[in-house]
Amino acid sequence: MTSLHPPSRLPPDSLAWLTWGLLASLYFVGYFQRVAPAVMVDELMRDFSITATMLGNLSALYFYTYAAMQIPSGLLADAAGPRRVATAAAVVAAAGIVLFAQAESLWMASLGRALIGASVAVAFVACMKLAGHWFPANRFATVTGISLLIGNLGGVLAGVPLSEAVASVGWRSAMLASAGVTLVLAAVVWLGVRDDPSERGYASHAHPEALNTAAMSPRRSLKRVISERDTWLLFFAGGLIAAPVLTFAGLWGVPYLVQVHGLERSHAAGFTTTMLLGFAVGGPLLGALSDRMGRRKLPYLGATLVHALGWLAFLLFDELSASALTLLFAVIGFSAGGLIIGFAFAREVNHPGAAGTVGGVVNMAVLGFAAIQQSAMGWILDRNWQGAMIEGARIYDAAAYHAAFLWLAFSAVGAVLFVALTRETYCRLRFDAGD
Repeated sequence: MTSLHPPSRLPPDSLAWLTWGLLASLYFVGYFQRVAPAVMVDELMRDFSITATMLGNLSALYFYTYAAMQIPSGLLADAAGPRRVATAAAVVAAAGIVLFAQAESLWMASLGRALIGASVAVAFVACMKLAGHWFPANRFATVTGISLLIGNLGGVLAGVPLSEAVASVGWRSAMLASAGVTLVLAAVVWLGVRDDPSERGYASHAHPEALNTAAMSPRRSLKRVISERDTWLLFFAGGLIAAPVLTFAGLWGVPYLVQVHGLERSHAAGFTTTMLLGFAVGGPLLGALSDRMGRRKLPYLGATLVHALGWLAFLLFDELSASALTLLFAVIGFSAGGLIIGFAFAREVNHPGAAGTVGGVVNMAVLGFAAIQQSAMGWILDRNWQGAMIEGARIYDAAAYHAAFLWLAFSAVGAVLFVALTRETYCRLRFDAGD
């Protein structure tokens, strides 16, 4: 006999973390695919006979389709639930990876790369949607920060380990192996994840408005989110603080360190991995700090300011020692983790029934701006190319890279300005039941 009373016992932490962690593993795969081209630059340019601009566009296709799918992903997560959306996404991602790995032409590789980005686009938004149901509101920034940690661990795997795999078995075989892992993940998510604790016999942490899926249509949800002033400020802030890290560590950092500083590729990948590790650690720690302080604007503003100063230091000091450069990259990555606060911030300034939608809107800027910067960096490098080539791959000098990286600092400064214009929420929903 079914009880007429809803469950009152909240889910145990162990079950909450397990359920959420299974879904977060898709974000791990997505992040791995996001930065993988950074250690395949020479191979991709050689196999497809392409310039830096074309390589930047190939890599950026992931970001363009990822960004384009953010709002649809949020709407789907709100309407169909994270479990169904994430399972389907993992299957499509595996197909895209196979297409990319077996491509004999640039257009096939581009199609595969676009499919990967469009499919794994749901991962982060679905994680945030799921977190709102399985965890209390005052832990949202912490949990979302751990999403970033898990994702960046995927980025770390795409650094030195993938570089060694590419050297051993080739980039195509390495990518095919990752496709197999992604298919296994699809089955794991379907079997192990549930959208709400009530499906396991526990009470939900979600606001009642978030549980009432009929309360807000996708159109109304999107309209409310984009009409909120602070949504747009946080949209630009998140994109401008994340894009420099995703552009440098995700594509152009390794060739810069190899071509300008003469490092071996694995050694160069180690430096960019330091930035990603800082990013990974900064997310949960800064998110937890924000939760503990009961403030959003102050810690986010501090993180963006440190981030901007870090990029300015990188541009101004050319002759840094290896240890100083490692520290600087760690600080840049750590401070960029402050973008996690922005997701909790954006959730609090919007209707609780639109949690997936607002996450998609804000995350669209994170990946969209990175796509634009990756392509723009390639275009600037080609504009400043002096004609040097080695084994069919273009070589760029320090001046070319400096001209390109100048825009990373401008981006970081812009993030400071947008956060400064936001209004504090004090970690509380602004939503009024009468709205």
